[in-house]
Amino acid sequence: MNYTGHLDKNSLIFNLMIRQPDFVTEEFAQEIIVRTKKKKPHELLDSVKFSVIEEGECVQMMHLGSYDNEPESFKQMEEFCRESNLIRESKQHREIYLSDARKVSPEKLKTVLRFKVKNRNERNT
Repeated sequence: MNYTGHLDKNSLIFNLMIRQPDFVTEEFAQEIIVRTKKKKPHELLDSVKFSVIEEGECVQMMHLGSYDNEPESFKQMEEFCRESNLIRESKQHREIYLSDARKVSPEKLKTVLRFKVKNRNERNT
């Protein structure tokens, strides 16, 4: 698929994640999910799971402004990679929302953008 300058957001594939404090274990999370299903049943609760994510080597930056302008930040990140002898492993990335889009104007939104990288000289194993 070639990029045409327009992003169809309905075609994006994503996972919604919420960082948990260190004291939250998988067992504790499962217990809370069961309790929540009893008190406020919802079909999407069957899709909730507890996962530990270890990113490895990444490039990240703070994106300020509208989500629609994120491609500009990704361009800067990819330029940094070129200058630093790094290559992006895939188009998959993380977006960590630091602002509540319901309460903050688009130009003041803060989002951490992150993607995995490897050294350009690393061989594929």
